[in-house]
Amino acid sequence: QVQLVESGGGLVQAGGSLRLSCAASGRTFSSSAMGWFRQAAGKERELVAAISRYGLKQYYVDSVKGRFTISRDNAKNTVYLQMNSLKPEDTAVYYCAATPRVVVTLAPAEYKYWGQGTQVTVSS
Repeated sequence: QVQLVESGGGLVQAGGSLRLSCAASGRTFSSSAMGWFRQAAGKERELVAAISRYGLKQYYVDSVKGRFTISRDNAKNTVYLQMNSLKPEDTAVYYCAATPRVVVTLAPAEYKYWGQGTQVTVSS
């Protein structure tokens, strides 16, 4: 069992930065690949970034490449999403999720555990 708690969301102006954190409980964190998803109002949930078990591989959706960075600290059971050069279209609820797989995982159905989400609002 893995419990995930996100933090770090908030209101920021366009061009600003936020760092999201996702703290995980449970001994299986270090054996789980992780992902950050987001869901904007009226839209489907989309994968933003994913990271493999030891952090050696990452994936980013095209719209955030060069602006967002996913990382993890297995000693702290925490995964991060550094978001720079934020745009109004990045406004969404951001969720972290854990999968029993160890490799970068793109399909939402492969993720077994989800956090409650944190709101990110980017004003223009």
